[in-house]
Amino acid sequence: MKIGFYSGSFDPFTNGHLHIVKTACQLFDKVIIGIGINHTKKRRYDLASMKKAIEETIKQENLKNVIVIDYDILTVDIAKKYNVNFLIRGLRNDTDYAYEENLAQINEEIAGIDTIYLRSGHLGFISSSMADELIRYKKDVVKYIPTPVLKALNLDL
Repeated sequence: MKIGFYSGSFDPFTNGHLHIVKTACQLFDKVIIGIGINHTKKRRYDLASMKKAIEETIKQENLKNVIVIDYDILTVDIAKKYNVNFLIRGLRNDTDYAYEENLAQINEEIAGIDTIYLRSGHLGFISSSMADELIRYKKDVVKYIPTPVLKALNLDL
């Protein structure tokens, strides 16, 4: 079984993230979305609520080969625990590539797990930070964020 692991803070989960998950579902028998705890950042949105909203989004999209977990250890350590074949990383632009390639090299060095990159689609320009900024200033984000996530964030639809 080919297992892909897509990690991130997903704070919040966007339609760009969803695009990557949908693509990964076509490539892997099982896709694990891992919501990691980044101790260098303070979460903007409640982890449990975001996890539930992502699970609802996956159910709504009828993606049957996806599970959602949260974890508080190194990504490669949790990936090994789940017998992951590849780490999945999303790319929006060349700046992302430079950053992600550094991570991929260290992850392969310390755990022997390779990384594949997937484009985040036509809405890839929307990062979680950018979505949060738009939300903060009460801008319409309906086309950038899945409906279950919008509901979890208590945003008007």
